[in-house]
Amino acid sequence: SLIGRLMFELPEEMGLIAVAVRQTQGKGRGGNVWLSPMGCALSTLHLSIPLHSNLGQRIPFIQHLVSLAVVEAVRSIPGYEDIELRVKWPNDIYYSDLMKIGGVLVNSTLIETTFHILIGFGFNVSNSNPTICINDLIAKFNREEGTELKALSADCLIARTVTVLERLIEVFQEKGPNGVLPQYYKYWVHSGKQVRLRSEDGPAAWIVGIDDYGFLQVHQEGRGVESVHPDGNSFDMLRNLIVPK
Repeated sequence: SLIGRLMFELPEEMGLIAVAVRQTQGKGRGGNVWLSPMGCALSTLHLSIPLHSNLGQRIPFIQHLVSLAVVEAVRSIPGYEDIELRVKWPNDIYYSDLMKIGGVLVNSTLIETTFHILIGFGFNVSNSNPTICINDLIAKFNREEGTELKALSADCLIARTVTVLERLIEVFQEKGPNGVLPQYYKYWVHSGKQVRLRSEDGPAAWIVGIDDYGFLQVHQEGRGVESVHPDGNSFDMLRNLIVPK
């Protein structure tokens, strides 16, 4: 990709963002195809993270910070705090726990002592298809609450996401995971949810939180708390399953 080639030719401290109006060859996790119609906010952001920093030692956390930044971009606007936008571990943005509204994909390359991170994120802003979009949620909120919140633009939300992300990274670098987790948990869809391990009739476990490296923690009766890795598991929220891939 163009941005992948460009990122090594720019001054070290300069960030780079590419914003697409429409995307034709989107990629999701595990080789999934990401479809991006008009009205979707799409961008790829380049960041440099020192290996010997709090975040450099916990690179999987970046996708959680980006997901949180997207949700915060909307819910930190005065009046928009109760728009039901949430994060789903490891890398999705959801309407409540009902429907996917966006996603995040992170690629990292370690060169000497610096991680070069490419963050792709996309979320539905004004396109009601294929699922639902942020402006639909705002319109629904206005109808139900009698408010007159304005629709938001993709450009505004991309800019806000990047600004919030910069702040979250600063906090993480200073305080580690505990600096951001309370906010993450406030917006995530998994609190108190029960899942099945390995198969539909497998043992029940409760989602506890995420560990210091960003992996999901589940509590199984008599087994204590264990961490589950996203790359070795597909977390099928519709069936509440955690299964090894």
